Amino acid sequence: MRILIVSDAWTPQINGVVRTYQRTTRELTELGHVAEVIGPDRFNTIPCPTYPEIKLAIDAWYRLGGMIRDFDPDAIHIATEGPLGSAARRFCLKNDIPFSSSFHTRFPEYVEARCGFPARYTYAWMRRFHAPSQAVMVPTESMRQALIDHGFTNTRIWGRGVDTHIFKPEGDQTNRDFLGLPRPIYTYVGRVAVEKNIGQFLDLDLQGTKLVVGDGPQLSALRAKHPDVVFVGSKEGEDLVRHYQASDVFVFPSRTDTFGLVLIEALACGVPVAALPVTGPIDVVANGRVGYLDADLTRAAQSALALSREACRDYALGFSWERAVGQFLEGLFPFHPVEKFPLEPMEKLSP
Repeated sequence: MRILIVSDAWTPQINGVVRTYQRTTRELTELGHVAEVIGPDRFNTIPCPTYPEIKLAIDAWYRLGGMIRDFDPDAIHIATEGPLGSAARRFCLKNDIPFSSSFHTRFPEYVEARCGFPARYTYAWMRRFHAPSQAVMVPTESMRQALIDHGFTNTRIWGRGVDTHIFKPEGDQTNRDFLGLPRPIYTYVGRVAVEKNIGQFLDLDLQGTKLVVGDGPQLSALRAKHPDVVFVGSKEGEDLVRHYQASDVFVFPSRTDTFGLVLIEALACGVPVAALPVTGPIDVVANGRVGYLDADLTRAAQSALALSREACRDYALGFSWERAVGQFLEGLFPFHPVEKFPLEPMEKLSP
């Protein structure tokens, strides 16, 4: 099939959504499909308010229709609810084209954390956005149930995987000690932003070192507030893997993630997890076996120190990208669009 993915989250952004679609398109290509992502990098953009690292397309309404016609897809997947996702949804509805969509982030909770706008109103808007979708793909069962509780009726599971050839345990102790920091090392990897609840981790009373790997709008403020914490910025590839490998416990304080790709990356590197018992961790982490889920993050982090790194690695081997991409394919709704594509430009289409 020719599979078109429209996403407001794409390179050069670095986050779980981008990495998920990078790996998914690679797997689809290896299976013989033609997969393409249309992201903000193809449009004129402006910085997202309060989050300038995220770029928002400002001319999607005028140009996206032509891009879709030029690609001539067999299936369309709308990844996000931003300007590009909204333009793609509008195009599909105008032309009676079926599409699937995804729920990647708990955006209503993010908005509430950032500006105090009640999450229930944002959920009402998102429910309307996804209502025409043939399948709203969500990464975990607990997230699916949460959306059902908010009135979504068309959900299905699309899991995640980890590349265990890249994310793997350290070769020897020397590799683990390359940072030269006091142990134990408690590590967070991800965006440094208010919705990630990093402050709860940094406020913990833990002996050793707290390590933060990532960048984001809260970095300067947290660095100034916590001079005892080691902030190393964003890392990629082998450098990222080495920071996982150097860690003794991976601490995941987020309350709003739908999955947490970093959880299985850490586990694949043999690092046990400490997290809150919320959506994402409760589906991904086997409590007491490869991590501890506890409202008391201090207790969870200290307890995780005793867990087997070998058990963490063995557990992570069960998260296959092949299986995840199979679920993605099952959620698509192919069509034959040639006769349905309009000749009129997008700006003439009604909302």
